[in-house]
Amino acid sequence: MPPHIAVLIPCLNEERSIATVVADFRRALPGAVVYVYDNNSADRTGELAAGAGAVVGLEPRAGKGFTVERMFREIEAEVYVLVDGDDTYDAGAAPGMVELLVRERLDMVIARRCGVEAGAWPRGHRFGNALFTRAIDALFGCRLHDVLSGYRVFSREFVKSFRGSTGGFELETELTVHALRRGVGIREVETEYRARRAGSVSKLRTWVDGWRIARRIFGLVGRRK
Repeated sequence: MPPHIAVLIPCLNEERSIATVVADFRRALPGAVVYVYDNNSADRTGELAAGAGAVVGLEPRAGKGFTVERMFREIEAEVYVLVDGDDTYDAGAAPGMVELLVRERLDMVIARRCGVEAGAWPRGHRFGNALFTRAIDALFGCRLHDVLSGYRVFSREFVKSFRGSTGGFELETELTVHALRRGVGIREVETEYRARRAGSVSKLRTWVDGWRIARRIFGLVGRRK
């Protein structure tokens, strides 16, 4: 039998795109259950997600990390697909990512952003991603390319072993470092990356969140010693 798959979409003010994201992942993974956890949106994100067929939950604490932590704790599945609700990632890549995870008995598959649409990835964000990726590669002796990607597939064992310690955009860093510290199997696959829709705004603050991510990397490395 195919694995029980849960698609996890943490959201804050994504009413312009969330219905499309839910519909795309329900079509790409027809046997999966799509969950949208609303992080106190001031718009119709939760309402539109439910109308598109998602199971909607709520995380009152502000921060993507807190939202994903709650989803990991409350949702039961064998395979978990984590993706942003802004319609920048390609749902069509999900079946291949799931198949790779199951076939090779991995714990994490990361969607490496390639074929980037014009305007999708601001220069500051791209520079920061490259810098943090190289830092993690050097510190852990690995060869990754996109440690801040928000599109990933996980095994149940990985999800239930993860205990995040931050509520913000350091989440992807913590997920990556947790996997490297455990010595679990990680792969990257290339996927397209699209620009946000008009009127949709990224919540990532280049310098503020970049500094927090840098501190998190070295904090986690220090904790390993």
